[in-house]
Amino acid sequence: MKWGLFGGTFDPIHFGHLRVAQELAGCLDLDRVIFIPAAFPPHKSSRTLASFEHRLQMLQLAIAGNDLFSFSDVEARRKGKSYSIDTVRHFSDSCDPNVKLYFMMGQDAFDAITTWHQWEQLLALCRFIVMTRPGYANQGLENILPARLARSFTYDEVLDGYSGQSGCGIFFRRVTFLDISSSIIRDQIKSGQSVRYLLPDNVIRHISEHRLYAE
Repeated sequence: MKWGLFGGTFDPIHFGHLRVAQELAGCLDLDRVIFIPAAFPPHKSSRTLASFEHRLQMLQLAIAGNDLFSFSDVEARRKGKSYSIDTVRHFSDSCDPNVKLYFMMGQDAFDAITTWHQWEQLLALCRFIVMTRPGYANQGLENILPARLARSFTYDEVLDGYSGQSGCGIFFRRVTFLDISSSIIRDQIKSGQSVRYLLPDNVIRHISEHRLYAE
């Protein structure tokens, strides 16, 4: 079994999130993609976010009907900041040992991985799927990771990815780039513009009913 862990604020979730999750599941033959909304993201102020409950409800609405997708509220059940290392440890400790975990993230986030909490331990805990945009050229890990750590990963042509110690790995995969962002959606809602076709209709209805992101 191979599970993808897709974390984010999802404020709100939109078609860009859903499409890349579907594509990555297909190219790496994942059995499940678990969306994990952050309760208290360390790089953002929680005061600017919609409540965790609303973000979780919108996520549930968005993935309804797709048996490949599921969700977890694990980060709301912990106190303190929502560090990825704690989330991966939770799944690593609670899952069947035969389940392989793939942590899904964007290229921009991976480029800043050395600023993350306990990032070296995180790289050793699971496999990483890094979503790349059109025009991205794989230049290796030397420009992202310290040299000593970059050298511990070996490129595998068969897997089209980098294999590391303890069964971990890093896979760069190009996905369809939909130029949609949650911040733009929030700004458009605030200014009274239509966000139709940027996110699922049932999510739009939830936003409207609860007056999320409005002035």
